[in-house]
Amino acid sequence: MGMGETMHGQSDNWTKVQRIPQKLRNTATDAERLLWKHLRGQQLGVKFRRQHPFNNYVLDFVCLEKKLVVELDGGQHSEAVAKDEARTRELSDAGFRVIRFWNNQVFQETEAVIETIMLALAETHPLPGPPLEGEGVYKALP
Repeated sequence: MGMGETMHGQSDNWTKVQRIPQKLRNTATDAERLLWKHLRGQQLGVKFRRQHPFNNYVLDFVCLEKKLVVELDGGQHSEAVAKDEARTRELSDAGFRVIRFWNNQVFQETEAVIETIMLALAETHPLPGPPLEGEGVYKALP
C-alpha cells in the first residue's frame, strides 16, 4: 500500500471527507433536527437526504430526484454571505435549485417553510423523461 492509503486503496484524506457528513448529522442544530422531522421518510412525497456530500460541499438537505437543495443559515456576516452566494452559483450551474431559510424561520414559521419547500418541489422538474414518440429515436434504414 502506498503512503496515506487504506487497505481498500482509498487515501486517508478521502476517508476523512466521508466521515464529515456523519459528524455533522451527529451535531445537527435544533433547526436542522426540526426540519428533518418534516422531510424524512418521504413525508413530502420525495426522498430527502441530509448532510449529503456534493463536490466540496456538504448540503444540509437535498432531494436528488428533484435536484432541490434546502440550506439553513444562522446569523451570518458578509464573508459567509459571499461564500453562500458562490456555493449557490456552483450548485445552480450543476442543475440544482437552492432555497435558503434562516434557523429562526424554521422555529417560528415551520408551516410556511414546509409550504415553501412543497411549492419548490412542485416547480422543480426532474431531468426530462424519455423522448416522445418520433423524437430522438433512431429509425432503421430500409
